[in-house]
Amino acid sequence: MALIEYKFLPGIDKQSSDSGAESRWIDSDNVRFRYGLPEKVGGWSSLVTSTIVGVARAMHAFTDLTGNRYVAIGTDKFLLVYFEGQLYDITPLKTTLTSATIATTNGSATCTITKSTHGLSVGDIVQLDSVTLPGGTGYQNSDFEDKNFQVITVPTTGTFTITQSSNASGTVSTGGSLSLKPYEAVGPRAQTYGYGWGIASWGNGNWGEAAAASDVSLEPGLWSLDNFGEVLIATVANGKTFTWNGGAGSPLNNRASTTTSSFQTTNNPTSSRMTLISPTTRHLIHLATETTIGTTSSQDDMFIRFSDQEAINSYAPTAINTAGTQRLQDGTKIVGALKAKETILIWTDNALYTMKFVGAPFTFGFEQVGTNCGLIGKNAAVEIDGVAFWMSPKGFFAFDGTVKSLPCTVEDHVFENIDTTKGQQVTAGLNNLFTEVTWYYPSSGSEYDDKYVVYNYGESTLTRVPGGVWYTGTESRTSWVDATIYPKPFATKYDSTSSGTFPTIVGQSGLGQTTLFEHEVGTDQVNPNGTTTAVTSFIKSYDIDLESRMRRTAQGGVSSGSIAGEFFLAMRRFVPDFKTLLGNCKISLGIKRYPQDSQTTTALSPFTVTSTTLKKDTRARGRFLNIKIENDAASESWRFGTLKLDLQQDGRR
Repeated sequence: MALIEYKFLPGIDKQSSDSGAESRWIDSDNVRFRYGLPEKVGGWSSLVTSTIVGVARAMHAFTDLTGNRYVAIGTDKFLLVYFEGQLYDITPLKTTLTSATIATTNGSATCTITKSTHGLSVGDIVQLDSVTLPGGTGYQNSDFEDKNFQVITVPTTGTFTITQSSNASGTVSTGGSLSLKPYEAVGPRAQTYGYGWGIASWGNGNWGEAAAASDVSLEPGLWSLDNFGEVLIATVANGKTFTWNGGAGSPLNNRASTTTSSFQTTNNPTSSRMTLISPTTRHLIHLATETTIGTTSSQDDMFIRFSDQEAINSYAPTAINTAGTQRLQDGTKIVGALKAKETILIWTDNALYTMKFVGAPFTFGFEQVGTNCGLIGKNAAVEIDGVAFWMSPKGFFAFDGTVKSLPCTVEDHVFENIDTTKGQQVTAGLNNLFTEVTWYYPSSGSEYDDKYVVYNYGESTLTRVPGGVWYTGTESRTSWVDATIYPKPFATKYDSTSSGTFPTIVGQSGLGQTTLFEHEVGTDQVNPNGTTTAVTSFIKSYDIDLESRMRRTAQGGVSSGSIAGEFFLAMRRFVPDFKTLLGNCKISLGIKRYPQDSQTTTALSPFTVTSTTLKKDTRARGRFLNIKIENDAASESWRFGTLKLDLQQDGRR
């Protein structure tokens, strides 16, 4: 029998059965499609030698007027800036508290700070200053001065505890003097449900019983990041708005603040879900914000407030300015927003609105353009060339002037496994180098993002494959910024089992660590310490009906009308075809007697293939066969072409 060539359509099909997904790939990891062919994704390399404390859920790249490039990074604890290979802490601080005292216990690392009405909560970060310790503690002033600590417990409104890196050598009831510089609090690392008194509705459950579950979601610590020229606008989700002037003298020595010179936000709402700058009119827009500025209890999840044009600290509407407000109707809360061509897209949990500048007297016009298409999380949408793509709790959508539901060949795989109660952790990343939109999401049972799904809008347009070109995998990223001011995309990866090194928090571990990576670099993962970890990948085909495929090939693609899978077939050899192959690649052949049968592998699988491999002899026999291409070592990369098999009929048993 002559060699039979198998060609596969681009993308992954998980909607069909393994044998019904004819001419499709059915599973993958760290693989993309380019011009219809599968290939291993590019590697990623750490940008700094430090790792970040906590989990990053926002990144924003911008430049100052002299061309200096910055990337702002918002975590559940800090606001940082990446500049020229270094990280800088620009987290805003609350009002300094003076005249605090400290107490220690011999043999314990726990220190008790006394300050009346300190206003701190467990998990808050506080920096100590002007430290004068009492005698007998065994510590030096330098052990506390200008150091960050985490609040461990809050026994009373006038006391809280911190942990040193070593035990005290003496007991001091209280004494000394120090100042407290509390960091602005952001929020928890992961989205959870709330429990306890006041969470559920009145009468829900028996008196005195703790609630076993709650419908109230406690959102993770999130930031909104944008720029007003060279000024960074940073808003804590459901909190205040701060600015940081990248064009100021020695900006990296400054922190974000509400009182930044010439860019104050002291008159801004004090509780907004998110903010952004109108790209054409330069209004600062607050979404899900206060109806009465300064009164946090007046925060309305559907209310929008915008500043006067070019005046980010002016919100009182007058006859001679363009400040104003608007309340949306469809939905229960505003979830997210994006800037698009000549409009701003605003999603509620149920609908999509456009916000367009229309001039006096209304300033902005609002139009509902879609319903039953709400956003699953604040960071779950991207926009490119006037087209927005997003994930809702029930599917994928696009907007190019009209809302469209995106057909998806992996939809069941995603939505039957995603933890929709953690929708605010979903992160969408745009990689315009390869026309990809990637959504990273937490699967059921996972506290953090652990899987991803990709929609390749370029390949979908180019190849016109039914259902579009989609693929899946298991890498995790918590924030992403596309290649704009930098030639490659940046992304962050979170590890909950390790502890970050920047900013330093004395005496604490277990806060998790985030690594900042540059993507599409080399073939492997380069870690902050300089070591290399292999980026493994694989792709697996559908179960090929060998007999049916052989007969169609022999008859020029015309079905013979024979019973599919009636005969076993023997494979004598296969001929690998790679467009590119760096290092080794492994090919495994999976064999089945029936579609529902357990898979076995051929006796010689996996076959190691190199760039000089011409053919591989096999001893394979079955009715159905699938192929798996993979790599598992560093410095390996591949791009597959076609599959060629040498088959012959071999009986019914």
